[in-house]
Amino acid sequence: MGSLSIEHGDNVNSDGAPPRKFALAVDSENKATEFRLFSFAAPHMRTFHLSWFSFFSCFVSTFAAPPLLPIIRDNLNLTSTDIGNAGIASVSGAVFARLVMGSACDLVGPRLASSSLILITTPPVFFTACINSPFSYFLVRFLTGFSLASFVSCQFWMSSMFNPTKVGVANGVAAGWGNLGGGATQLIMPLVFELIKHMGSTKFTAWRIAFFIPGVMQTVSALGVMILGQDLPDGNYRDLMETGEKTKDSFSRVFANAAKNYRGWITALCYGYCFGVELAIDNVIAEYFYDRFDLNLRTAGIIAASFGMANIARGGFLSDFLAARFGMRGRLWGWWIVQTLGGVLCIWLGKTSSLSLAIFVMIVFSVFVQAACGLAFGVVPFISRRSLGLVSGMTGGGGNVGAVITQVLFFKGTRYTKEDGITYMGIMILCCTLPIMLIYFPMWGGMLFGPSSKEDATEENYYAAEWSAEEKARGLHLNTIKFAENSKGERGRKRRLAPTTDATPSHV
Repeated sequence: MGSLSIEHGDNVNSDGAPPRKFALAVDSENKATEFRLFSFAAPHMRTFHLSWFSFFSCFVSTFAAPPLLPIIRDNLNLTSTDIGNAGIASVSGAVFARLVMGSACDLVGPRLASSSLILITTPPVFFTACINSPFSYFLVRFLTGFSLASFVSCQFWMSSMFNPTKVGVANGVAAGWGNLGGGATQLIMPLVFELIKHMGSTKFTAWRIAFFIPGVMQTVSALGVMILGQDLPDGNYRDLMETGEKTKDSFSRVFANAAKNYRGWITALCYGYCFGVELAIDNVIAEYFYDRFDLNLRTAGIIAASFGMANIARGGFLSDFLAARFGMRGRLWGWWIVQTLGGVLCIWLGKTSSLSLAIFVMIVFSVFVQAACGLAFGVVPFISRRSLGLVSGMTGGGGNVGAVITQVLFFKGTRYTKEDGITYMGIMILCCTLPIMLIYFPMWGGMLFGPSSKEDATEENYYAAEWSAEEKARGLHLNTIKFAENSKGERGRKRRLAPTTDATPSHV
């Protein structure tokens, strides 16, 4: 049985109010069952574009420094240790911030949570123009890095706006286009630097003025989210709570529900070695090509930009395609295969000594490791309905933890060369991808085993278990049951077409 689609975007409200009208076809939760990439229709596609652009702006700000690092390190007398510590700082702050962001999305909504975070982290971007010591460089990179927690609101928002049959592509493209900021900044910052220098500034002044560009981008994106964004297809959290269409949840129960679901911990670990690797590479790749192959700053930046630009090939499309044929098991197998191949390519990148081959391997490696990120968030929305934001935050935070561990082990100081660090990072990818095999859903199965034969192994029972008997009696789980019904496409094509003999679900 597939997800329910309402023609012409009409849906009937449970309170008997007139049906809401949408430009896109929607399901029983008013989530879009289609994805029109170049549409700006409110609220679904408008949300998509606000989400990816705000995350893109944060990525540009966070990684604006590495492309100019050869100039900045001379101006501030940075040592290899200073540079390594700042790289760690840029991705470590978001670990805690992503957990907080996940909870904030669950409790107050992604619009307010995202715009507030982006505005709070904008001042450090502007203050980068004023720094004059290794410590101040460390501090602004640490504070700016908190903005990467906007990734969590990006993924939460897509999962709140799009039906399970389209959530993979929505999550993947939004995150992928947002992550393009990591590549775009490799182009933007050197070009802006050269333009300012050409206008008469010295190089030590030009790099400082250049930081006003990411600062303005981030400010504009935050205001756009605040003014034009909408939490859910039906409206904003605050308005829906006032009308009784949404009930305010308990943080303790949301937290406990997420913490006891082992699947979220596995996705956090594995995501640490796809997105975490991407963050680590963004910090070192320009300097790696500049130093190892004796390139100039602009050429190294253009090559490094090609790594981030491969985000346009995010794996969300592949995740939804595999799910349509093989269900959740297809999503899991796809994620494991793609991320494992990414690990192999990472090892190869560290071993090659030819510039042309290194560029080729880096681009192919980028496609695989970033596709793995999209495949990961093709799975995350199904782990929990009630604690979606926190599970997304745990997984996203895991990405930053992986980046921190990788930076500390392989790219801090002079213990390893950049090429050896990249090789060892590839080995870590292979090892930390194996736990995907342990993810198992009773109603859908996992990589190694099919679904449970027990009569209570249904989507309704899995998601209804997140609510207590008293909460069910108050009807607080009813939206969860709608999500369960719309998620039956994860059974795979053969099981969807087979006659169903599901027992009456225990949540009734």
